[in-house]
Amino acid sequence: MARVKICVGLTGPNASGKGEVARFLEGKGFSLCSLSDVVRQEATRRGLDHSRENLIRTGTALREQFGEGVLAQRTLPKISQRSVVDSIRNPGEIQVLRTLPGFHLLGIDAPVALRFERSRRRGRVGDGETLEEFERKEILEKASQGPGQQLDVCLSQADLLVRNDGTLEELHRKVEQALAFRGVPLS
Repeated sequence: MARVKICVGLTGPNASGKGEVARFLEGKGFSLCSLSDVVRQEATRRGLDHSRENLIRTGTALREQFGEGVLAQRTLPKISQRSVVDSIRNPGEIQVLRTLPGFHLLGIDAPVALRFERSRRRGRVGDGETLEEFERKEILEKASQGPGQQLDVCLSQADLLVRNDGTLEELHRKVEQALAFRGVPLS
């Protein structure tokens, strides 16, 4: 692993815009690492499809077996001098990533109804067909302890919170401002 100078972690609920922020930072020269890639690889190894339920169960099983920071531990070798780490969902992952010099955690959030509409547009299997189903599934991702997903806890540990309730251009501007506030150069 190259000596890390800047590592931006992204956390937040489903369809909040983490992927958009990751792509934006990739366009600014950051290499992209996703903790979800570790989970998808393990699900594939286990012969499971990549439905949201299977991925949540697989991530939880990995954390139960190897510790709550396992996804971040397995991602560390891929982190370069300027990286963005997407899909942080457990405080154990934050704890591992905070050992990196130059680590900054951004929380990305948006109102639930807006996130539901975004999830419908992207058409990802298992997000929920109705707002009520979407909200029910989200409750499962908001544990306050243990090896499961702890999205609210992770958001509370963010260095800065970006509210993604506008246009893509507004999101990019908010991310630039948040990182500038933290002293992170984007060029």
